[in-house]
Amino acid sequence: MADHLGDPTARYAGRLTLDPRAHIDLWGTILMPLLLFFSTGGRFLFAYAKPVPYNPYNLKNQKWGPAMVGLAGPAANFLLAFCFAMVIRFVPLSDTLVQLLGTIVFANIGLMIFNLVPIPPLDGSKILFAVLPYSLSNVRVFLERYGFVMLLFFVFFLFDLISPLINGLFNLLVG
Repeated sequence: MADHLGDPTARYAGRLTLDPRAHIDLWGTILMPLLLFFSTGGRFLFAYAKPVPYNPYNLKNQKWGPAMVGLAGPAANFLLAFCFAMVIRFVPLSDTLVQLLGTIVFANIGLMIFNLVPIPPLDGSKILFAVLPYSLSNVRVFLERYGFVMLLFFVFFLFDLISPLINGLFNLLVG
């Protein structure tokens, strides 16, 4: 989306690809998940990939461009969840395959909803900042300054607030 809106940063970095190798982060994609898997007996997993870089100052539309870039990730998650959910609904599959595809649907819905939370550095903050009036710019400054701490607090203490949304959308799509 950023490339389409005038920012070639990701293209120049070789990150506009579906090849997963370009997105692997040694710590976040391999080492940390393995460490968490073995230290918690598989009860808790967390992983991440390299974020796709973009420079908001290169975007043609400075107000709505970052919001459109912020919507691209959750939209891709929804599209993946929808496609796999339709396969589950309409293609006869073994129970094992249904469970695997269901996990893909659930993970993508979870990522979509989580990334829409309006706390920096999540994508939802870019959308919030686009609709926030200039008179509330101090809210933006506060969120950008304390966003990471707020995000940690959200993950550890308030994540249950979005769980019903994730489960509801999963049930709606998968049936």
